[in-house]
Amino acid sequence: MLDKDYYAAVEDYNSAVLHGIVKIASKMGISTVQSYQGAQIFEAIGISKKVVDTYFTDTVSRVEGINLEDIANDVDTLHSAAFDPLGLDVDLTLDSVGSHKERAGQEEHLYNPRTIHLLQQATRTGSYETFKEYTHALTEEGQMVNLRSLLEFDYAKTKEVPVEEVESVESIVKRFKTGAMSYGSISQEAHEALAIAMNRIHGKSNSGEGGESLERLTTGPDGVNRCSAIKQVASGRFGVTSRYLVSAKEIQIKMAQGAKPGEGGQLPGQKVYPWVAKTRHSTTGVGLISPPPHHDIYSIEDLAQLIYDLKNSNTSARISVKLVSEAGVGTVAAGVAKAGAQVILISSFDGGTGAAPRNSIYNAGLPWELGVAEAHQTLIMNGLRDKVILETDGKLMTGRDVAIACMLGAEEFGFATAPLVTLGCVMMRVCNLDTCPVGVATQNPELRKRFKGKTGIRCEFHVLYCQRASGIYGKAWSPHSG
Repeated sequence: MLDKDYYAAVEDYNSAVLHGIVKIASKMGISTVQSYQGAQIFEAIGISKKVVDTYFTDTVSRVEGINLEDIANDVDTLHSAAFDPLGLDVDLTLDSVGSHKERAGQEEHLYNPRTIHLLQQATRTGSYETFKEYTHALTEEGQMVNLRSLLEFDYAKTKEVPVEEVESVESIVKRFKTGAMSYGSISQEAHEALAIAMNRIHGKSNSGEGGESLERLTTGPDGVNRCSAIKQVASGRFGVTSRYLVSAKEIQIKMAQGAKPGEGGQLPGQKVYPWVAKTRHSTTGVGLISPPPHHDIYSIEDLAQLIYDLKNSNTSARISVKLVSEAGVGTVAAGVAKAGAQVILISSFDGGTGAAPRNSIYNAGLPWELGVAEAHQTLIMNGLRDKVILETDGKLMTGRDVAIACMLGAEEFGFATAPLVTLGCVMMRVCNLDTCPVGVATQNPELRKRFKGKTGIRCEFHVLYCQRASGIYGKAWSPHSG
């Protein structure tokens, strides 16, 4: 039973289908409906091979999953929730399932009130016991929400590795980075706190696509280094200058974005305040959308030329190329290694900018577990593994996550949401509205005043998180130690 006339319903349906196709086609660079049909631009995750072979023939699917009976049960459950089978409930209002914002008793979120509270308390008090509670809440309470949660450690029957043979905390945290979060998407206080913290532990913070003010590129009169070690560049990107490039220890070419494949960074116009526009060399109040691919790169040779140019702009900086986890990323990674990149980042679907439209980040992207494993093995087969550093990011939350990424082939690790939580983020998921109540993801001067504590103090919380996440705080690592 429709509460509107037939023609209005048909028009709404056609509009939804059309915009859905246009959305995907524009993301993937498809220009005609004929090219869209049968393009097989999707990969199936969590669907049984029998279903894929029967109904989605030749679609890439590397992980088994639900069968037709499971799908039918899901559909029946959803239909019954919307339309009472007995016809007794006339209320057609759909309940929120909590897929985006936390809802009690609904969709599970790894970042929930309990885990956020534990992480913040652990870093604020320096309590390792509290951090182990946080880890336990994520790893030992049956939350099967990602691929790595399905993996178990097969312990050798030998003695534990002597502590003397394990890298020190100070050495491990040098492999840690913060994710590419732009100035503008997060506040000046939060952006600088991340940079200060990573510089203190000799890790690397990432400028994101937003550039940095000239004042931050050199150590300030107070002796504090607020310069992000990683400077990101991408097509349509804002704020790139010669000074920006020469201040980097690593220059990252953003070829793709894991959480929003086919799309780039998005900053709503209402967050482009005058001081943000000045830093990003843009216009106040005008939204900034940066497409991820460089439109002058159509081959490995083009990428090699850009890598060569960037190396000439800063001879001491490493050149990194950001790719996304997908089937075939190993072949791409091999080409990138041959083009002269020194670091290859495999980014996953987890995370991504909080300012992105919901239809950009849901049902898009793949887990880093698949991409890292493929890239690592392909580089080995091509004799290129020793030529590059392999990095990954995407919701790394515990030492266990880091250990699994390491075993799959990663050598460096990026964190984004977790550092923001240690800085005070409470996951309100209103980043795009410029109404962040804790002053982390806003440019509003009044709200920024709510950023808790001095940046020097707050960044120490992030330092503590990195030490805990290294997983070996004073002893050999085990998943039970946090």
